[in-house]
Amino acid sequence: MKQWKSIEDHIGQVTGQVFSVRQQQSIGGGSINTAYLLSDVNSNRQFFLKTNRTGREAMFEAEGRGLEAMASSDTIRVPRPVCFGDDGSRSYIVMEYLDMHGRADQVQLGERLADMHRVTKSRFGWDIDNTIGSTHQPNPWTDDWLEFWRDHRLGYQLELAARNGYGGALQSLGEKVLAAMPALFDGHEVVPSMLHGDLWGGNVAGLRDGTPVIFDPAFYYGDREADLAMTYVFGGFGADFYASYQNAWPLADGFEVRKTLYNAYHIINHLNMFGGGYHGQAIHMLEQVLAEIR
Repeated sequence: MKQWKSIEDHIGQVTGQVFSVRQQQSIGGGSINTAYLLSDVNSNRQFFLKTNRTGREAMFEAEGRGLEAMASSDTIRVPRPVCFGDDGSRSYIVMEYLDMHGRADQVQLGERLADMHRVTKSRFGWDIDNTIGSTHQPNPWTDDWLEFWRDHRLGYQLELAARNGYGGALQSLGEKVLAAMPALFDGHEVVPSMLHGDLWGGNVAGLRDGTPVIFDPAFYYGDREADLAMTYVFGGFGADFYASYQNAWPLADGFEVRKTLYNAYHIINHLNMFGGGYHGQAIHMLEQVLAEIR
């Protein structure tokens, strides 16, 4: 099919096997990308394809490199990237197709996520910037975690919010939280762990045997608590998951407050992406953090 020619050719180049689209099935790709299941004319090979407007190749490169890093950790299952590119009409990433049905085994998910978090670096950040949703996410290598979170996570989102017209209480509270952050980490040593970065329930699924799969990363190295915190934002994770993770690698005292700090980043990002419906929630979360510090 002519519309798929450039992607067919790219798959063939990187796999060493000719690939011709017999069928393309539109499947859920979230609110940002369009997704398809591509089936081959001459074999039973299938690939998962995500597309976006032309000019978004860097976003897909970062996603592919994040998946490669997680796959190389040999800890938790991810779809392996095949290729990414931009054919002038769209940007795209091709991945192996995994037949995911239903919920991941929650015990395995907790254990394997803890295993992935044990893969560490000496600094916080990553080699390249990426995206959190559709928002740019800066990842400069940084020695100090509080500096990283202040300048390149929460502070960065607050700056975007100010540009988007959300000043007043949000900015005032944000400045106070950023200044008070050291108190939340008193006695808590943060290790630069391998993180998924956007670990909400929609980015986790199970194979037919329940094997956990995580996907759509916003990858970097940071505090493992940031990944655990994100699992609470929209639900979808069971008690067995949390018990299993705790058993594998117990969380430190103070997580409940730091959880709110970390999730404020995601809620303000949603405010920046989707608008004012998240404004009150963001303010409430910042107030919660400050109340705990005082």
